[in-house]
Parts: sequence; C-alpha cells; structure tokens
Amino acid sequence: MRVDKYLWCVRYYKTRNMVTEACKKNHITVNGQVAKPSKEVFATDKITFRKDQITHTVIVLDIPQNRVGAKLVDIYRKDETPIEAFQHLELLKLSKEHYRKHGEGRPTKKDRRDIDGFNLDFDDNEDDTEQ
Repeated sequence: MRVDKYLWCVRYYKTRNMVTEACKKNHITVNGQVAKPSKEVFATDKITFRKDQITHTVIVLDIPQNRVGAKLVDIYRKDETPIEAFQHLELLKLSKEHYRKHGEGRPTKKDRRDIDGFNLDFDDNEDDTEQ
C-alpha cells in the first residue's frame, strides 16, 4: 500500500491530499529515507512524520483494506511517539495563551482584570515582607 493511503487509512491525516503535501515538504520518512507519496509500505516498516509540531513514529503492523474506524486503528499500527512530545505541545499551548504580541492594541476588560489581580497579589506580598 502507498504511504499516503496508509497514513490516511490509519487516520493520521484527514485527506490523502494532506499526506501528499507533507511528503512534498519532506515531513515523512519510511525506514529513515524521505518518502514520496507513492512509496510502498509493508509490515514492520517504520514511518516517521512531523505533524502539529510533534514528530510521530509509527511501526506498521498490518495493511488495512480501506480506511478503518478509530477503534480499530491499533490493529494496523504501533505508535512509538514519546509522551514527552505531547507534553511539550501542551506546554506550548499554555504559554501561547498568556503571551500578547506587541502592538495588538488596548488590553481587553479581561486582560485588565487579570493585570489588576496580579498587581494586587504582588502588592499584598510586599506588605507582608515589610512587617
């Protein structure tokens, strides 16, 4: 089976066109070699691809006939992506929530309340240290 069809069948990508684009950008490798969309995939092959800032590593266990349901995906692949990669992505998402780019305009009411709350907490701590 082609690598683009396999990654689509095991539900890593929503469309085969998305897999093809990832292949063209050299985001997908099969057994350590950059893969074209038409690269054939066999059982025991190791597929590595980068998606959503995570480098996924997948071992092919079997080849599906068609796109499979989400509950049946584990029959056809073994996911060896480290847990730290997902934790790093969560940390990135949390840090982006609190970051505000320069020049985005005035703070919203919620931003102002958060800033005021932070300043009040900081002022309370200063009073405790002076006594």
